[in-house]
Amino acid sequence: MSTALEHFCGSTFWNASILDRPDPDLPVCFERTVLVWVPLAFLWLSAPWHLVPLFKRRLSKAHLSRLYMWLAIRLEFLGNLVVFFAALFAVISRELMYSGLVGLSLSYALNVTQTLNWLVRMTSELETNIVAVERVNEYAEIENEAPWVTDNHPPKGWPDSGKLCLKNYQVRYRPELDLVLHGITCDIESTEKIGIVGRTGAGKSSLTNCLFRIIEAAGGQIFIDGVDIATLGLHDLRSKLTIIPQDPVLFSGTLRMNLDPFEKFGDEDVWRVIELAHLKVFVGGLKDGLNHEVTEGGGNLSVGQRQLLCLARALLRKSRILILDEATAAVDLEMDSLIQTTIRQEFSHCTVLTIAHRIHTILDSSRVMVLDAGKIVEFDCPSVLFKRQGHFYAMAKDAGITSLDNTAFEHS
Repeated sequence: MSTALEHFCGSTFWNASILDRPDPDLPVCFERTVLVWVPLAFLWLSAPWHLVPLFKRRLSKAHLSRLYMWLAIRLEFLGNLVVFFAALFAVISRELMYSGLVGLSLSYALNVTQTLNWLVRMTSELETNIVAVERVNEYAEIENEAPWVTDNHPPKGWPDSGKLCLKNYQVRYRPELDLVLHGITCDIESTEKIGIVGRTGAGKSSLTNCLFRIIEAAGGQIFIDGVDIATLGLHDLRSKLTIIPQDPVLFSGTLRMNLDPFEKFGDEDVWRVIELAHLKVFVGGLKDGLNHEVTEGGGNLSVGQRQLLCLARALLRKSRILILDEATAAVDLEMDSLIQTTIRQEFSHCTVLTIAHRIHTILDSSRVMVLDAGKIVEFDCPSVLFKRQGHFYAMAKDAGITSLDNTAFEHS
């Protein structure tokens, strides 16, 4: 490596070493050529991958060293000026000052250079490290969420039907920003299966975040079975809703703990939902079964397996309202079809809101909500929207769907 560095950094070393060597005979010359230049040729070819980052690092250190030299010269100059003026004033005031005081002032003046150097370095470090304090202060000033528990509790057994009602609902992420949802008004009946579609940035995920009050309303109301969710504590609200997110969330612990963290269900119920989520073969093949350890974030599982575990967790909770946020985006089409069948059968008694990643997964929905720029532009049965040839028809056509025949979709 040192030979390669010397080759790339310049030819001075090579020229000097060649001049100092005696004239070799032909075999020795050939041997040295092979042993030296052939490896260097390979190093030259690999230089962009291995040596360039090293050179960049060395170059940055060289620049930093030169900056320190630049600073040292100027600090030395300032220190010498202080010593010069201290000596000059001592000479001018020699009749008014004691010799001991002159010596003391000059000795302190000689230390000014070191003091200035220390002061500049400490100021620089303070400016660098104060960023951490600023970040902590920003977190401390973040507005807290609504109370976790309030005195206003929902009726026992709420929600018993899962009816949703949004009245002129408006949302913005921060007070100084524009609205992301503009006056959403709709009624979703109990056990309806609603597909939510729209282009990127249309407000689909924002709408589901509002149901959990992750984003608070800028105007309007959301009612679940006649109860305004803004009047409830976050625990009472969120414990009654279930979401299967696009990015599945798992915790460090056993599979069983991730499915039933509060141990409310028996092993029979847990195995039943595992089978419904098409994970029985996988979990049954594990050495520890339900006691298999899951690493933080589910790192020892595939994305598809984590997604199916979230589905099993939702099946176990049996909430009246289920939100699917592109829940099948990480699985193949065959598994997607099996999951959709399971959802239709096992959540038939629930109100299901599905943010569609694949248009064909919401074609059997009761109604489809089409969002555009934070507004509802279409909201009706898929067949009606398809015949209308509006926004939904255009999105279906882009997905290669030319017919609503459930038995055969045509893909371009």
